[in-house]
Amino acid sequence: MAIQILHYEFLGPIKLSEWGPPMEAVVYIIFSRNKDVFNMLHVAETGKTEAGDFFTKNDQFKCWLSHAGSEENLYLSIYPMWESSESQRRQLENKIISRYKPICNKFDESDQDVFSTTVKTTRPEPEPEPEPEPED
Repeated sequence: MAIQILHYEFLGPIKLSEWGPPMEAVVYIIFSRNKDVFNMLHVAETGKTEAGDFFTKNDQFKCWLSHAGSEENLYLSIYPMWESSESQRRQLENKIISRYKPICNKFDESDQDVFSTTVKTTRPEPEPEPEPEPED
């Protein structure tokens, strides 16, 4: 099974309780399920992990549970990004967050890290004036 998010084909969703390590570099989405409807709760990225408690130790796990009702209603989809950099994964993560605004992602529209990249332009320092030649 697969789910399409912003033209990216994510694997799953599967019950979060059925997931087991290892997991390669991915962008992942946590959903709650209500009958045949999946509601996006959280989007994040990670490098490779072997931790069996990776999701239950997540800072947002309580938020997921409060919106899903129980762990049985939590589902996981992943988009594998083998050999990707953290910044490449974060770029996709931020696109999805910007578009869907998952309830368990803490975001602030003034947060430059999540919603935009700030590029500072600087003017080159002027060349110093040559020192006058000493007079003899």
